[in-house]
Amino acid sequence: MAASWRIGTRAWGYAPLDPILMAIVNVTPDSFSDGGAHMTADRAADWARECIDAGATMLDVGGESTRPGAARVSPQEQISRVVPAISRMMAIPAVRDGRVAISVDTTHASVARAAIASGASIVNDVSGGTEDLEILQVVAEYRCGVVLMHRLVAPPDDSYSDRYTQPPQYDDVVAEVATHLKGCVARARAAGISPESIAVDPGLGFGKSVEQNVQLMDRIGEIVALGPPVLVSASRKSFLGALSDEPIPANRDRVSAQAAVSMSKRGVAVVRAHNVAAHCAAIREARAIAAPRHC
Repeated sequence: MAASWRIGTRAWGYAPLDPILMAIVNVTPDSFSDGGAHMTADRAADWARECIDAGATMLDVGGESTRPGAARVSPQEQISRVVPAISRMMAIPAVRDGRVAISVDTTHASVARAAIASGASIVNDVSGGTEDLEILQVVAEYRCGVVLMHRLVAPPDDSYSDRYTQPPQYDDVVAEVATHLKGCVARARAAGISPESIAVDPGLGFGKSVEQNVQLMDRIGEIVALGPPVLVSASRKSFLGALSDEPIPANRDRVSAQAAVSMSKRGVAVVRAHNVAAHCAAIREARAIAAPRHC
């Protein structure tokens, strides 16, 4: 069944095996997979064009790494990284005419406001709107889309999923993530954000062991059943490396795409990915296999 996520005045449709593809554009020196690859505005815009050509209709621009153990970056430094990149992307025809939307990956209201002024229309907050309470007011003011994610702790205090000495404590990781996301949505609605503009993210890789991430993927339908569009970002993460015995993040695109297909079948709205082409190809193949055939 088709559904939609409203960003401003436009509704972005999605359906099982037809998710929205969001490209990761990190303008950071220290992201776990592509740190330093797109640090300049020109390189970020060139990468954005490649991702659009591969099938992305959203671009997620981040100026602070959220990998486990990453050092925090000031809002001012984030602004100096993301605003020039977003401004350069706005010159891309598909972005300029609204066929492709820009998201800013930040937990700070000042960064969100500066990014929106430059052309972003989505705020992707990995703290679920809890780190800077003003960020929800900014989203409401500009009628943007928002992604609210679950995390157990902030990235500087976290570990890669396969390196915990003791796994994070949950009685039922899926139920607890669902309860947390319900609270995030309630706070966003209380701030004046339209329910149609709110998406949620279970936070794969954020404060979850390998086994707990697998549980979330296997039971992603319970997160979809909450109602808001669900964004997932398993791309190249350490738990997929552990499952596939692949230590190099850039070599995890095949298993990343397989995970995305599995979750898309169960109603996930948005797939956030490093390698958009690999994800698009895997989804297209799965759709072809699933299509009814008549003799």
